[in-house]
Amino acid sequence: MTDKKKRKRTVWVRNEFHIKVKKCCASCALKEILNDGTRVCSLMQLKVDPTFKCEKWDMSEGLRKAGKSGGVVRLKETKVIIID
Repeated sequence: MTDKKKRKRTVWVRNEFHIKVKKCCASCALKEILNDGTRVCSLMQLKVDPTFKCEKWDMSEGLRKAGKSGGVVRLKETKVIIID
């Protein structure tokens, strides 16, 4: 008899512009990313995995604004606006 892996349920939420956001450390406003790329939860002061989520999760400011009109698309090399 083999042990079955317990699957963690992925939780998605929507911002005010109806964009789906995965509820995890990667989308949290409380995360800090160090120079070496490790994530630290500023609330708990622990190194965490990008898929970690806790009860204190709060959507980051950038993801709250995702889907809001008014942005532009620029060429990476020249910064020339190609879509206004």
